[in-house]
Amino acid sequence: MPEPVLHDLTVVVLAAGAGTRMKSRRPKVLHEIGGRSLIGHVLAAVEVAGPRQVVTVVGHEREQVAAHVTAVAPHAVLAVQEQQLGTGHAVHVGLGAVSVERGTVLVAYGDTPLLTGESLRDFVAEHEAAQRAVSVLSGVVENPFGYGRILRDEDGEVLGIREQKDTLGDEADIREINSGIMAFEAGFLLDALPRLGNDNHKGEYYLTDLLGMARDAGLMVGAHVLDDVDQTEGINDRVQLAQRARLLNDRILDHWMREGVTIVDPRNTWIDATVELACDVTLMPGVQLLGATRVASDALIGPDCTLKDTEVAAGATVVRTHAELAVIGADAQVGPFSYLRPGTQLGAGGKIGGFVETKNAQIADGAKVPHLSYVGDAEIGEGANIGAGTIFANYDGVAKHRSRVGRHAKTGSNNTFVAPVDIGDGASTGGGTVVRGQVPPGALAVSAGRMRIIEGWALAKRDGTPQADAARDAE
Repeated sequence: MPEPVLHDLTVVVLAAGAGTRMKSRRPKVLHEIGGRSLIGHVLAAVEVAGPRQVVTVVGHEREQVAAHVTAVAPHAVLAVQEQQLGTGHAVHVGLGAVSVERGTVLVAYGDTPLLTGESLRDFVAEHEAAQRAVSVLSGVVENPFGYGRILRDEDGEVLGIREQKDTLGDEADIREINSGIMAFEAGFLLDALPRLGNDNHKGEYYLTDLLGMARDAGLMVGAHVLDDVDQTEGINDRVQLAQRARLLNDRILDHWMREGVTIVDPRNTWIDATVELACDVTLMPGVQLLGATRVASDALIGPDCTLKDTEVAAGATVVRTHAELAVIGADAQVGPFSYLRPGTQLGAGGKIGGFVETKNAQIADGAKVPHLSYVGDAEIGEGANIGAGTIFANYDGVAKHRSRVGRHAKTGSNNTFVAPVDIGDGASTGGGTVVRGQVPPGALAVSAGRMRIIEGWALAKRDGTPQADAARDAE
């Protein structure tokens, strides 16, 4: 199906509410699921619809919300609703911040993170093709209690919207509900908004009243039934936040599995909406892929990994690892129980092994840090091997310093490199060595003295202990 061509579309995103049921110091629309804020998901969906301009109406905690909107959607215009006097008033405030003379105005809500751009695009396309003054995005649900019902006549034409408290007779049994998302012909909307009344128990201006005003004027109205009505569900509390997060994650997993990714245990795998995966990636149980993480083909991730803003190249294996702002090269191996902190770069065929922590470290192709080490502020050359229990002592109490280990260097176990040090290409260090300066290429650095043996020490110094008894029995 070809993509509909939209023209002169203005989108108004309503995000001024307090969201008191979240019981949070953070504004509701800034709570996150799937790697984005609630309003971040909405603004991303809106972009797919191809708007000429986007207006976000803020109110409660406006400074926080406005700053976030500007960060994720710099092109969006901000409008401030000083008093929350209903959806009609909010849209009136929003349109006052931009220039609108013709075209379509789409009204969306900042707490509907499952809404997709494709659904919005189809909704607006139908609205424009039918030349309606007002269109409502609706859906059919099993339990419509609490929702406004879409009223239709015998021919299926939309008559109006009846709120739950106002339903009469069989109207309460109607399962087609109003999502609140609406599209308007701009000329009608600009003319009708100033005439909205607030004669209701809340004293608010309701956008839904415009549907009746359009019908009274003999204009076309209608509803676009969305098959996936969950897309229009808002979030009001932490329970719904968790429910929508699970539903969004299920959809993301379904998408990637259909794109050729193997996910062994979907119930225990979480992937942000911003993650990119190639075909033939395999994700084992307990994997979380967050932020801008990208994984190339034939990579194996897991079990039990959390990767945030991390790049994994083709064929790499990452097991029981936490990584953030790291780069893992092709066919490299990481884990188990590894911690890759920001600035870690592991080259192709390299290895970061068990119980290794790295930070701001460049580990070249084929280089290995196999186990029980800390590598911070360091450059490790191609093919080098770092012995077990090695510490790069990069901090002198005031400043941090870098160290370099050359190509194909071999360092012994339990080494300490007191930065800044430079270990030359092909050099070696002995076990237990403390390196405090430069080691020339091909040289061996040893700092430990010759071993001494003191006979009879246990009997002389530990007499009466099991240690001394064992030594006596061995004589």
